[in-house]
Amino acid sequence: MAEHIDIRELNAIIESSTGFITDLTTGMNRTIVGQKHLINSLLIGLLSDGHILLEGVPGLAKTLAIKTLSSLIEAKFSRVQFTPDLLPADVIGTLIYSQKNESFSVKRGPIFANFVLADEINRAPAKVQSALLEAMQEHQVTIGEETFRLPNPFLVLATQNPIEQEGTYALPEAQVDRFMLKVIIGYPTQEEEKRIIRSHISDEFTEVRPVISAEKILEARELVKRVYIDERIEQYIADIVFATRYPKQYKLQEMKNYISFGGSPRASINLALAARTCAFIKRRGYVVPEDVREVAHDVLRHRIGLTYEAEASDITADEIVTEVLNKVEVP
Repeated sequence: MAEHIDIRELNAIIESSTGFITDLTTGMNRTIVGQKHLINSLLIGLLSDGHILLEGVPGLAKTLAIKTLSSLIEAKFSRVQFTPDLLPADVIGTLIYSQKNESFSVKRGPIFANFVLADEINRAPAKVQSALLEAMQEHQVTIGEETFRLPNPFLVLATQNPIEQEGTYALPEAQVDRFMLKVIIGYPTQEEEKRIIRSHISDEFTEVRPVISAEKILEARELVKRVYIDERIEQYIADIVFATRYPKQYKLQEMKNYISFGGSPRASINLALAARTCAFIKRRGYVVPEDVREVAHDVLRHRIGLTYEAEASDITADEIVTEVLNKVEVP
């Protein structure tokens, strides 16, 4: 009974502390037409302290979305256009020698921001990708002999174009695994497209003003950590991830030839974190199976390795995740 009272109290606290989510969503919707899934994913990444990899063709408001979010949060935003000639120093910063003072001084790179857009991350060579991903993992960078902490909150939104693959450097699996979510962005509907045309023709762009401080976001993250996850939900998460590793044990024999490797323990952790944040966004103090199912594709699609047989049969990681969710018993 005490547990029920705790949950009720937690629900009341969350209910009274999540007004900023409506403010952020409303602010985003004023600038971004449609793309509800993208907006929701950005909020999940922001409140879970996780980074996001976005995949979609150019022109789908990926840059505009994160720029709008950073403007709504009174935070620093920076954008890095990744190119084949980019160097790690162009991202994290470097030491500059001053002849006047006869000493080196640190010039900080664009990574020193709350929101960093890494545009077309797969266009830069491995060294640059590694520099960015180390910063994402450690929340710090080393320039010369000094180590610098990155601002908090710190969110990296990396984009990659799925069409044009010439001159690109595919992210290795171990590096892709660092991203909490991989979000696939689709085209808007015809109605949404007409609204986009209308707003651009009439130049109807609302000025974006901050609705919340970065400190409040950090407070909200602490509240997210209090969202209750039952043992049965933990078991459900473990079963989903294990089904991607050992499909035969979960009556998914036909999937065995399509999966070269399944989700890592990081997949289980991020599935729990994202589900918990999903519950928080819905103003709930506890996680239900639907929260797990809602975030499963974004958390798992980049963590499942496909065999040549899967590629030859046009089987995607999304189809495997759907099959897993259909077969694994829901608590």
